[in-house]
Amino acid sequence: MRIVFDCRYTRFDRHDGISRYTAGLVTELARLHPVIMLISDHRQLDLLPAIPWQLASAPTSIREPLVALTVNRLRPDVVFSPMQTMGSWGRRYRLLLTVHDLIYYRHRTPPRDLPAPIRLLWRLYHLSWWPGRMLLRRADGVVTVSETTKALLAEHRLTDAPVTVVYNAADAPGAVAEEFPPAAVPASKRLVYMGSFMPYKNVDTLVRAVAELRGYELHLMSRVGDAERARLTALAPQAGLVFHNGASDEEYAAVLDSATALVTASKDEGFGIPLVESMSRGIPVVVSDIPIFREIGGNAALFFNPDRPETLAAMVRHLEQPGEWAARSALALQQSARFTWRESARKLLAVIEETAARPRKGRRAR
Repeated sequence: MRIVFDCRYTRFDRHDGISRYTAGLVTELARLHPVIMLISDHRQLDLLPAIPWQLASAPTSIREPLVALTVNRLRPDVVFSPMQTMGSWGRRYRLLLTVHDLIYYRHRTPPRDLPAPIRLLWRLYHLSWWPGRMLLRRADGVVTVSETTKALLAEHRLTDAPVTVVYNAADAPGAVAEEFPPAAVPASKRLVYMGSFMPYKNVDTLVRAVAELRGYELHLMSRVGDAERARLTALAPQAGLVFHNGASDEEYAAVLDSATALVTASKDEGFGIPLVESMSRGIPVVVSDIPIFREIGGNAALFFNPDRPETLAAMVRHLEQPGEWAARSALALQQSARFTWRESARKLLAVIEETAARPRKGRRAR
């Protein structure tokens, strides 16, 4: 069985969510079965395993609808893409597409780092369900990263193909979960936020909550523009805010290891990699009460109303009760063990094998 893995969404310097999902899965999958990677830039190889690869056009290229004509030359049985937008016109192989979330149907502002024409197409794509249905229904199978998103795909009838959950995971920088025995108390009164500053991330609630928590600091790890930094600072001048403006993995790990909790007030997510990163280091998570965080955080997490900063402050104070932080730390380590690239790769290989055994969509079995 010949497997091609679409790695064209891999970044050049450091991973974002899709890039990390790609690299984590293809690395472990290649240990289980031979894989050919599809890349669009040689620089992507720096963040990918040393296995066979083939160069193709970028996924944002106008040639994307015809990319299957390039892939056909590799004679794959199954092609797996970590996105749902891979071109499929003229393909002669079975195709598995991935849907990470449906966030942008509800929050239509596209990622700021995309070129202007792609941002426009992004908005148009998410104005209606039919473009998504059209793409997904051309696939032989669909993969998603959570039961929450799988349920949403069914609710909106986006595909009639089999849908399988292949969980995301996290690369805890510097160490693995087994190296973090449960601690008794936190090392500091630091709260950590790792994520973007897009409106649906609801960072305002975090800032207002920390303003109510005397002695606590909120460490915001991601890159932030000057205007947004000024706006958040003015929102609650008494809040202890520390802007890292794009921390390295080592800096992120050091701050996280000393924290009371990782916090997020996001109103929508596809998975929640920072939760797993934090829990895998024995750091409790205090998160908004939304379905995906219930799924990922389980009974290890503490939940709050994302529209009420005082409920976040109350959950942080709850961690100050005798024995509570240590108990949550131990539960966090247990919960994080559910999410590993090795287990996800095994699940993906099983899906690929099942897909290869079925007749290709639009063709009769031989």
